[in-house]
Amino acid sequence: MSDKTTQEVLPVQRAVVSAWPSAWIDALVMCADAQGLLISTIAGELVSLEAHAAVAPGEPVAFHPVAEVLSVGGRLIRARRS
Repeated sequence: MSDKTTQEVLPVQRAVVSAWPSAWIDALVMCADAQGLLISTIAGELVSLEAHAAVAPGEPVAFHPVAEVLSVGGRLIRARRS
């Protein structure tokens, strides 16, 4: 299910996620606004993403930088570094 602010993940992105499960990076949302998201990885790296999801600061997420996908509450969202 999607809404106007969430971009569907492309089939190729799903394939990449399946092929490289070890690429997931755990993170916390630092900021979420109309411009996108700012996440902080468990390694302390701040990553700015062009992604739109209903998330709150402090919410745990996982970022797959190879596929450019964010997992939020089990939902996959396109998330390009900005």
